[in-house]
Amino acid sequence: MNTTVLTIDDDLAITELLSTILRANGFEVLIANSGEEGVRIIQEKMPRVVILDLMMPDMDGWQVCQAVRAFSSVPILVLSALDDPSVVASILDAGADDYLVKPVPSSVLVAHLNKIRRQTGALGPLSPENNKWRPTTRPLSV
Repeated sequence: MNTTVLTIDDDLAITELLSTILRANGFEVLIANSGEEGVRIIQEKMPRVVILDLMMPDMDGWQVCQAVRAFSSVPILVLSALDDPSVVASILDAGADDYLVKPVPSSVLVAHLNKIRRQTGALGPLSPENNKWRPTTRPLSV
């Protein structure tokens, strides 16, 4: 079972890059290039998680987050170039679940999605082919 992730960003290059990265890691990807389109897709398609940019022209990330929280508890991971603690606090208070600063290594993005999965169960179980981490140590014996 693939997990559907919606990426909302007005930058086409970013949504295409995220789409490539996420598909390579076993996710199904939906793309919205405006806040209004993103809210509509969340209502219609019910993705399991949303990756949201903050700085968009029609509806910014705060407005999208507030609109989504009016009808859904879908996990929202903000991916933004803004690296200001007051901005992070503001969007988390508006209802976002996590925050990463662009540019972010793809492994860190996937790790944060896996963290959301563990915390909320929103992403479903990892399939063996997508679970690249394998324990290499034996349990401690006393």
